[in-house]
Amino acid sequence: MSDLDLPTHVLERLHSARTITVLTGGGLSRECGVLGFREAQARDERWAAYEPQELATVEAFMRNPKLVWDWFAYRRQLIEPTQPSQAHYALVDLEQLVPHFKLITQAIDGLHWMAGSRELIEFHGCLRRTISSEDGGVVSEWEWDTRDVPPRCPRTGGYLRPDVLFYGEGVPMERVREADAATSCDVFLCIGTESVVQPAASLPLHAKRNGALVIDINPAPSAFTIFADYAVHGSLSELVPQLVHVFEEAGEQQ
Repeated sequence: MSDLDLPTHVLERLHSARTITVLTGGGLSRECGVLGFREAQARDERWAAYEPQELATVEAFMRNPKLVWDWFAYRRQLIEPTQPSQAHYALVDLEQLVPHFKLITQAIDGLHWMAGSRELIEFHGCLRRTISSEDGGVVSEWEWDTRDVPPRCPRTGGYLRPDVLFYGEGVPMERVREADAATSCDVFLCIGTESVVQPAASLPLHAKRNGALVIDINPAPSAFTIFADYAVHGSLSELVPQLVHVFEEAGEQQ
């Protein structure tokens, strides 16, 4: 049952895999209708004239916190109705099929969590969460005063901000260490990610050096296609469930 037409040596590696790590990115988000930064700007003329450094940097937040808060509130409003795809749900199934699983995502839309993924590293944060700008702690409730935008953290008194990486901010080291540890795996899947942004771009290379089978599944050839052991291109909502079915078949045969 697969349009993947997997070579025998790839099937053998998949069937014997005990440890799987997945890296996902904007490709999955786009199939769900999530707009990118520039696409979101183009949707509303209020934002079209701004440069990214005016809306999504630490310096911008310090200079004009209300503008940055309003921009991300607008983006949060855009993603609110989006729902996980069949690819998201297939990865939830895959998490249940192997003894050791880790999902690393560069997407900030929270769709993996909504689908049910729990062994999850949200590398760049999640737009649906809010944190204190003072200590980075997650804040789920606060008193809303329309005269105070952004709202204040009830714990620290500092401004609240979205739990996403601003341009120029580094990925927190605990996430980097956890993701790098996950490159010691049997199979590493690159799904819907074309990014060459570090440190995520190095993860498949680290996995390959550690002996993992690297598979690239993207709508079109990506930077990872060059060194992947196997690459396939097309609809992620069709291809990812087909790949997960291969693991299901392996479990049935054991």
